Amino acid sequence: MADPDDIRNFLRVDARITTSGRLQSGDPARLAEIGVRHVINLALDSHPEALPDEAGEMAGAGLRYTHIPIPFDAPTEDHYQAFVAALEADDAPVHIHCIMNWRVSAFVYRYRRDVLGVAYEQARALMTQIWDPADLAKAGSSPDLGPWIEIIAPR
Repeated sequence: MADPDDIRNFLRVDARITTSGRLQSGDPARLAEIGVRHVINLALDSHPEALPDEAGEMAGAGLRYTHIPIPFDAPTEDHYQAFVAALEADDAPVHIHCIMNWRVSAFVYRYRRDVLGVAYEQARALMTQIWDPADLAKAGSSPDLGPWIEIIAPR
């Protein structure tokens, strides 16, 4: 079965990891069909585009589910560490999503760079397929993207 390219900003990172923006009803079952076994959600349940009863849909599709709600305007190092712990809890195929794939692509970029040792340019290239917080900040984006620039800055 092919990757569901109609899911917002769907991106295959490697054989184990896929990412996207918001999920809609029925998408968890489709993810299970392509081999996903664990879904990590970084979006807030209160977002108007959040999937209602996401945990229930995941359970119905037989998927393990981890929710790490990250306010878009206030990502923290604790959020990133929770993300790493969830990602490394096992080696099952995992799908990570938020609403636009901005939170996710930033954290996956940092994880690939800092944990997996992927070269800066290669790791960043995947993120910039979705967005570039520095470019948006220079353009005067609202909300302030400074917290995202800081959270993904080389340590």
